[in-house]
Amino acid sequence: MLAIFKREIRSFFTSVTGYLVVGLFLVLNGLFLWVFKGPFNIFEHGFANLGKFFLLAPWVFLFLIPAITMKSFSEEKKLGTLELLYIKPISLWETVLGKFLGTFSLGLIALAPTWVYVLAISRLGTTVGNLDMGLVIGSYFGTIFLMGCYTAIGLFASTLSENQIVAFIVGMLLCFFAYYGFEGVSTLFADGQVVVFVRNLGMNHHFERIARGVLDTRDLIYFVSLSAFFLFLTVMTLKNTPR
Repeated sequence: MLAIFKREIRSFFTSVTGYLVVGLFLVLNGLFLWVFKGPFNIFEHGFANLGKFFLLAPWVFLFLIPAITMKSFSEEKKLGTLELLYIKPISLWETVLGKFLGTFSLGLIALAPTWVYVLAISRLGTTVGNLDMGLVIGSYFGTIFLMGCYTAIGLFASTLSENQIVAFIVGMLLCFFAYYGFEGVSTLFADGQVVVFVRNLGMNHHFERIARGVLDTRDLIYFVSLSAFFLFLTVMTLKNTPR
């Protein structure tokens, strides 16, 4: 598994992929938060906090994570090297986890520089340093768990086709539905209990709870379970792929 992990990280940074993903994430967030006028602009928000960043980040990652994962298994299929995974002295689970951790690590690398935003925002307030760090840390935790789910979904999508563009589109649609789709579906019901139940199935509901600084074990279990479910689907799909 460690060898797969190292290979994934090496493949990202020996090509333009890793640098492009990290750079694109930072540029897009920087433009929407600090330059472009609109609902995400921090200066127009009127409050020195990172709420707008954590509203924007899930949508940016919704495109970037599937773009990273789209070649994970689709490229193996296209090049005909998928069969080599079955004869390696490691299990499919170890292979999938190695690819998952490699891709997830790239997301963490992209997220790490945004800590500069925390320092900048703490200086913008009326009172320097008057920033709710509990809320900030909770929001970062929520974003990290969300990234984990996106990564697992993207890996699963990459097993469905040898075409990377198809894998990207499928991964993006699945991530969108898992994040916001249940919110939309819940509006179709009139019964309040059904609405709440359907909303609870989506990632957005659980992300918002963690982003408010409330680290509830139910939300953590939800994200871990959803990630594990899609990793399981990834392994099962690989097992059933014709050799």
